[in-house]
Amino acid sequence: MERPAWTAQCTNRKLIGELLPVRRRESHKGDYGRVLLLCGSEGLTGAARLAAKAALRTGSGLVYLGVPEKIYPIIAAGAGSEIVFPLPCDGAGRLCMAALPAITNRLPEMDAVLLGPGLGRSEELTRLVQAILSVCRVPLVLDADGINAVAAHIDVLRGCACPVVLTPHDGEFLRLGGDPRAADRTQEAMRLADRTHAVLLLKGSRTVITDGLNVYVNHTGNPGLAAGGSGDVLAGMLVSLLGQHIMPLEAAAAAAWLHGSAADLAAQELGEYGMVPEDLLLRIPRLLP
Repeated sequence: MERPAWTAQCTNRKLIGELLPVRRRESHKGDYGRVLLLCGSEGLTGAARLAAKAALRTGSGLVYLGVPEKIYPIIAAGAGSEIVFPLPCDGAGRLCMAALPAITNRLPEMDAVLLGPGLGRSEELTRLVQAILSVCRVPLVLDADGINAVAAHIDVLRGCACPVVLTPHDGEFLRLGGDPRAADRTQEAMRLADRTHAVLLLKGSRTVITDGLNVYVNHTGNPGLAAGGSGDVLAGMLVSLLGQHIMPLEAAAAAAWLHGSAADLAAQELGEYGMVPEDLLLRIPRLLP
């Protein structure tokens, strides 16, 4: 039997220890990443909160959270260490093209960007996402509605000047042109990563992380993660690691392991039925060096 041209590596705790920067005694918040999160819309405020808290718990020095001005009072009222700021939105509480100048002005100061959790869907939002992709120069995580915004225009990803990490579940993977029911899930993920020139983190009970050439497989996690908000936590963790200057493939692999391992700790203590995404947040630090 012919062996595949690739070999999958399993994610593990050692990977985390090797990747995370050493915290020097004389360091300051700017040394551990400035990350920009563009999340949320009317009725989907939880996604923004979860992603921001996850980024902070994973070690980001500064977390900037841009949300539609219509939900700004809600998000700001519950904010902690994250820096929340309002952005122009449409009448339905979704970000619109008028937000682009304010976003563009902040990009040069950032080390990584997260675009997508809870954004909602609209034609104008699709244009905004594509415009951000065209001007961003730092690693960018495209998650949830960010993925939906490019699903019908997947070739725009090939022309990006920034490294992109896609984090689809099976439904989003299908919309991107992948086949979640393929006999070889890993090979199918590699094919899509190669086509998009992106790192792909294909979520599932056996999460596959690939850049089209190299592959990591993550086996941590449990059915307790099958709840709205779990993906927002993962996205926040991932942008945090990118902001700490970890390369996209390795950052995605490390985030998958951390996310699943935090869920395993929560399941041990609370059970898979009653655990919620918020339970992961306090368990992330227990897994870090």
